[in-house]
Amino acid sequence: MTSKLVVLKGSPKENGNSSTLANYAIKGAKDTGAEIKEFFLHDMDISACDACDFCKGLEGGSCIVEDDMQQIYPELLSADSILLASPVYWFTLSAQLKACIDRWYALEGPEGYLLAGKRFGLVMAYGDSDPYNSGAVNAIRTVQDMCRYLEADLVGVVYGSAPDPGDINKLPETLQHAYDLGSKLVLMD
Repeated sequence: MTSKLVVLKGSPKENGNSSTLANYAIKGAKDTGAEIKEFFLHDMDISACDACDFCKGLEGGSCIVEDDMQQIYPELLSADSILLASPVYWFTLSAQLKACIDRWYALEGPEGYLLAGKRFGLVMAYGDSDPYNSGAVNAIRTVQDMCRYLEADLVGVVYGSAPDPGDINKLPETLQHAYDLGSKLVLMD
């Protein structure tokens, strides 16, 4: 059985440091035979959640807001694993990724969240010298808490200091960890 990985790239730079980490994870997943569906969120039209609660009257996974989330919802629901990729901006996840995650509010069904049981991974790059000063710890904690709430498994987190474009390529061990995370996300027990 082929495993499916959905990758949500939250950088405004298609070839940015966090996107590079995501690409290494994608390669790791592909090398294990996984099916990959990736979204570059910066180029997508994703509105903020209106908090209208209209989704609560619909079948789980539906939202009244007509935008590019309509492409993402079915992919998330059919995925075995989800990889989140983001630069650390202002001490947390990027706005592009956070807007997408906020819209997961529509993924609550009568039996709980429809992402329960999914396997998650997180890759991040930040400009400071450590994960505390950069705020990476806040982003990690956000994803940890989110996975706990969703009853999903956080398989791994890979992050590195990359203040300038392309700096993540100077961290071969971090790139290898991203590759390994991609493999681990899609290898079913």
